[in-house]
Amino acid sequence: MARKIGVIGMGNVGAAVAHYVVSAGFVDELVLIDKNSAKVEADALDFRDAMANLPHRMDIYTNDYQKLADADVVISALGNIKLQDNAGDDRFVELPFTSKNAQEVAQKLKAVNYQGKIIVITNPVDVITSIFQEVTGLPKNHVIGTGTLLDSARMRRAVSEQLGIDSRSVVGYNLGEHGNSQFTAWSTVRVLGQPITELAQGRGLDLDALDHEAKVGGHTVFHGKKYTNYGVATAAVRLANTIMSNAMTELPVSNYREEYGCYLSYPAIVGADGVVEQLQLDLTAEELKKLQISADYINTKYQESMA
Repeated sequence: MARKIGVIGMGNVGAAVAHYVVSAGFVDELVLIDKNSAKVEADALDFRDAMANLPHRMDIYTNDYQKLADADVVISALGNIKLQDNAGDDRFVELPFTSKNAQEVAQKLKAVNYQGKIIVITNPVDVITSIFQEVTGLPKNHVIGTGTLLDSARMRRAVSEQLGIDSRSVVGYNLGEHGNSQFTAWSTVRVLGQPITELAQGRGLDLDALDHEAKVGGHTVFHGKKYTNYGVATAAVRLANTIMSNAMTELPVSNYREEYGCYLSYPAIVGADGVVEQLQLDLTAEELKKLQISADYINTKYQESMA
């Protein structure tokens, strides 16, 4: 059976997602959707030209929702990046725009009876993931946000740079909202065979500073080039490949947690059936309080978006 991914929204992020998929040859068919037909057609032609110098090929389709009907994964990269250029670095400023567009796209996916998995990059990701699930009616475990998969990577990078090691040698999670109420759950972080909370004092690590660096990493990139794309595109494609290969991998993604009544980032096992198993971390009392604050914020914003 042909492997197929759809990318909806071909701005900086969607284009980076599509380029990664094409250059690595992850699928047999790729469907690109964007309201700017000239842009999406140009991207598709550019990718077809690139294939002459690649070791693989794929079929590329544009602006055809019917072609998405049998896709394994659809990735939402909708957005209006200009709205992110605000004084408070608040991802929720995009909500009036993205909530409307997400509902329109979700209705179109429902109209073609799409039954695959949806990966949401679109900000504010936790609320938009919930909107996609509610409008499409897909099972909650089949609609997943990239969430803090990227923020956790930013934390791992920040820690690794302080210790002079590979970021892949750092394990642990940022939890909650993919936004300003997220936090690093230091009780989950392990490095050099030790809990980082034990290592920090001897190595002179300022955990508060590292938490802040992870939280604002996206803003740092944004203010440098007025968008972010490579980190989140890589996270989204990793998540898509995890689903398509049934890798059964533990990832901190935005998934629906009944105890909090919303989508938020918390580690889960991801495979062909989406979120296959939700994990339960042994968090500290302070971390649990932070997670509840983040959940309350997401819930409030979701209710506002649907009012």
